[in-house]
Amino acid sequence: GPKANILVSGNEIRQFSRALMEKMNITRGEEAEKDGGSAEDEKVKEKKDDYIVLFSRSTTRLILNEAELIMALAQDFQMRVVTVSLEEQSFPSIVQTISCASVLVSMHGAQLITSLFLPRGAAVVELFPFAVNPEQYTPYKTLASLPGMDLHYISWRNTKEENTITHPDRPWEQGGIAHLEKEEQERILTNKEVPRHLCCRNPEWLFRIYQDTLVDIPSFLEVLKEGMKTKPSLKKAKPSTTVYPGRVREPQCQTSVQTTNDAKLTVSWQIPWNLKYLKVKEVKYEVWIQ
Repeated sequence: GPKANILVSGNEIRQFSRALMEKMNITRGEEAEKDGGSAEDEKVKEKKDDYIVLFSRSTTRLILNEAELIMALAQDFQMRVVTVSLEEQSFPSIVQTISCASVLVSMHGAQLITSLFLPRGAAVVELFPFAVNPEQYTPYKTLASLPGMDLHYISWRNTKEENTITHPDRPWEQGGIAHLEKEEQERILTNKEVPRHLCCRNPEWLFRIYQDTLVDIPSFLEVLKEGMKTKPSLKKAKPSTTVYPGRVREPQCQTSVQTTNDAKLTVSWQIPWNLKYLKVKEVKYEVWIQ
């Protein structure tokens, strides 16, 4: 689950993603919208430019009916579906594609960190293999839900064991369990949900997360449509939260006594790390003496 007392906001994450995109010479699609035009033109343009990005994998955690899933998404949502692949494309080209997308669909995996490049108002759709409970693996849900990220998160879970292909003979780091005792292998194979565990070398977790999945199209579309009903319209919204200065750094308190009637207290600190990035005219500090 997420850390307690998360101090970072979505606005800071978006500042970070913008800085990365600048380093990669990528122009975010949102910036092109500043050229103007009538409201009606904007609506037509928005609808025309909307598209779904599907992360395609070629070695592990496969979507076995990927082509069928692409066709279903295109037909049901009347949107283009674009596939991206870490095995076949450069990272900057993937970021460029995702930065203008309306929806990002992917099997659970590290590639979903690219959701931080999505425009405001976009949806993140995370797929989970059989026996993997989405409520126990929430890094991308947490990212999408940060104040100021303005992303809509939806998860789908394969509940049909017959729609999964396991790989018990693979190396352990790719989910293989052949190295385990027979009793442990049997327990893992018969278990219907991975129990809570510490990240990230648990053999049952690896076995299940590296499954290939035949996505049940009707149930997937139903979950997606239900989730989209609560999707806020934030495509052109301004950041919803304010970024405040962080904590002061290197606080020091020193005392010096010259005589019984002459004592001095000196307090010093370094300014918050993010203060230079904020547009503030005046900053006040409080010093409490107890």
